[in-house]
Amino acid sequence: MLLPAEIETKTLIPALRAILAKKLAQEHKTREDEISKMLGVTQAAISNYIRGTRGDPELIKKLLEVKEVSSMIDEITDNLASHQAYTPASLSKFIGLCNYIKTSLLICDIHKTLETDIDDALCKQCETILLKGPGSSF
Repeated sequence: MLLPAEIETKTLIPALRAILAKKLAQEHKTREDEISKMLGVTQAAISNYIRGTRGDPELIKKLLEVKEVSSMIDEITDNLASHQAYTPASLSKFIGLCNYIKTSLLICDIHKTLETDIDDALCKQCETILLKGPGSSF
């Protein structure tokens, strides 16, 4: 069974980086090397994000369909484009976005696409922890 943190690192963060990279390149005309510095990854990774070979296209589509997620992504993109680097504000917004995806249980939808045989009782316990926040236990 995948933990929420594994889902974040393996699928969610790459999808979010792909969205940010594409928006920065297309909407803000930012070069790949500049985007790589902003997001803390290689220029080759940015190229892959922009071309769509990195970051799950279905997950990207699903995330962009959620109004709150799309709005938060726009704020982060605008902040990155205006400051050309992660700032405390953009980092805070990115963490807030990830937290929103967890507490709104969107991460559960992602998990269910990755593992179709999840034990329902365990799934409900995990949901309870995500909704209560850190420090909660089974």
